[in-house]
Amino acid sequence: MMKFLFIMLSLLLISGCANQYPNQNPIGQNFPEISGETLEQQTVQMPRHFNGDYTVLLVGYKQDSQFDIDRWLIGLDMTNTVVDAYELPTIGGMFPRMFETVINNGMRAGIPKELWQGVITVYQDGDTLQAFTGNQNPRNTRVILLDKNHRIIYFNDVGFSVAGLNALRAAMGQ
Repeated sequence: MMKFLFIMLSLLLISGCANQYPNQNPIGQNFPEISGETLEQQTVQMPRHFNGDYTVLLVGYKQDSQFDIDRWLIGLDMTNTVVDAYELPTIGGMFPRMFETVINNGMRAGIPKELWQGVITVYQDGDTLQAFTGNQNPRNTRVILLDKNHRIIYFNDVGFSVAGLNALRAAMGQ
């Protein structure tokens, strides 16, 4: 079983960003209407699922994005930033969708259960989201800050930095 899982994850990494989209700066735009599923297996319609004054979305297109996502989450925690934050592992293409149960089970095995509601996997609309932000340098997390009207007021796709974290916090008035 472990060998099968390794092969599937390897194929996922190879095909995760099969379509190449130029990087975009979506600041000022509304977040697109897409759907995903939490690791608790709840279907989520985005962006209407997000109802806070601000919402941070940490979008990862490759498994390697997790390192960058973790740095953003640690930075938010260490600066006592009060905001709803969600991880959005986003995988486009037909092949990964055929194995989404296996992929999600692999993620569940590595993420504490109390965090599952904050991880929303996006398969069906993966290409839509990748085209919206671009997927050049796919290991870099796409950090999106939404206001209460689901408009993007901050965007970063160059990797974690203290300056980037401070700019995100400034966009929230913190």
